[in-house]
Amino acid sequence: MKKIFLIINLFLSTALAAQVLKAPEIKEGEGPYTQLIIRGVMLIDGTGAPPVGPVDIIVKQNRIERIVSLGLPTPGMASTGNRPKLEAGGKELNCEGMYLMPGFVDMHGHIGGNQAPIAEYVFKLWMAHGVTTIKEPGSGNGVDWVLDQKTKSEKNLITAPRIKAYVTFGAGAKEPIRSPEQARAWVNENKMKGADGIKFFGAAPEIMDAAIRENKRLGLRSTCHHAQLGVARWNVFNSAKAGMTSMEHWYGLPEAMLENATVQDYPLTYNYSNEQHRFEEAGRLWKQAAAPYTPKWNALMDSLLKFNFTLDPTFNIYEASRDLHKARRQEWHEHYTLPQLWAFYQPSRIAHGSYWFSWGTEQEVAWKENYRLWMTFVNEYKNRGGRVTVGTDSGFIFQLYGFAFVREMELLREAGFHPLEVIRSATLHGAQALGMEKEVGSVEIGKLADFAITDVNPLENLQALNGMGAIKLMEDNSVKRVGGIKYTIKDGIVYDAKKLLADVKKIVDQEKAKAGFVLKQPGID
Repeated sequence: MKKIFLIINLFLSTALAAQVLKAPEIKEGEGPYTQLIIRGVMLIDGTGAPPVGPVDIIVKQNRIERIVSLGLPTPGMASTGNRPKLEAGGKELNCEGMYLMPGFVDMHGHIGGNQAPIAEYVFKLWMAHGVTTIKEPGSGNGVDWVLDQKTKSEKNLITAPRIKAYVTFGAGAKEPIRSPEQARAWVNENKMKGADGIKFFGAAPEIMDAAIRENKRLGLRSTCHHAQLGVARWNVFNSAKAGMTSMEHWYGLPEAMLENATVQDYPLTYNYSNEQHRFEEAGRLWKQAAAPYTPKWNALMDSLLKFNFTLDPTFNIYEASRDLHKARRQEWHEHYTLPQLWAFYQPSRIAHGSYWFSWGTEQEVAWKENYRLWMTFVNEYKNRGGRVTVGTDSGFIFQLYGFAFVREMELLREAGFHPLEVIRSATLHGAQALGMEKEVGSVEIGKLADFAITDVNPLENLQALNGMGAIKLMEDNSVKRVGGIKYTIKDGIVYDAKKLLADVKKIVDQEKAKAGFVLKQPGID
């Protein structure tokens, strides 16, 4: 048990323990209005249904009142008659030719830390990419801090996604939790503080079982990064059976399917505190598990489906492991990555996730195979009716808030998801996993007015959803950037997503000027 608390403390101290500057209470965006009519838009409703349109969407305050089909698409539809009438004091948003989706849900959204100590920066990157809801796994800035920002977001006093606060198991306890009684007591205290759930890393089996079951009894949700220090005696199957609602990453999945062994085949010189060891050997783990579609593989999948368990793979956060050069050369780093964040990404024996001590061909080849097997499991889980969500874990390993969300969508596409399945994972499935499907996650009458609107068809190219857009050669042979989110609407409040991204760049430019920072690749003077 002491080992688990040591790794939790290491994680918090190297990444999230800083007191991040809270978002300013400044009125931004327009609305909510007594009536908002979004005119002539193509609708992707988040349920898996194909696009339909054009439609007019009528919002009253912050609720969807009507969705009106305008019939077959024709040029100039937005100017035709026989449309819902605008009431006095209402607002029209002409979105003819655009695509509207539900606001996105990031199921793994840390709100900065030492490496990104400005909440406004983090929030606006998310909102600029259409993310209107996040799950904060761990509340590493402190429970009171996160609950304060959660309340202000609910009241729209700050520009931020709505926040679901999950607290790291044992955080704030006067001493390490050593008994089921202590575990249940902590779980009850956690609910009394206003938390939405618990983030686990692992503990003794009797403690995990007691905490998860008590949390479920109280009606809260839970998730787990099954840390390798505890996974030999408690894996994903155990968590799901006890009533956990979701898992993060993939640790604990292959360990539940090991063949001819009960623990990972660690080198005898392995040290978990050495992050090159930790991530290098993690890239060899899926090959040690049962092969796809074999009895043991199928048995685990069937069990997780039976327990209505949610997978939140966060493919993006490990992608540098299979292509380090690509991850560190992503074009948005020059414009939108804080100097502190860029420094945090560099090879380091101190910073969590900066494990580039000696990383090259052999490690990347192993990780590519790791991804193939991992993606096979996740895609088949979806095919058999399982819930898969979009989460990012941004702020580590060269992954930037907002941009990483779009990259995670692309990786689900790589895994075999249809683009409509990707969008459902990014919207409705995230809402269901958080118990919010009656309020958000799909565009349906009565739900909150949370939307992401873009001027390109996202199904044709998910890359076009990132803030820098996609490159397109025009008819006159000129090259343009197309796409990006144009409007993010949360609770009926309309935000100019391009302006939010410009605000982020201004923050980055100011931080660069203060530090005299010039972005350089590691090892280059």
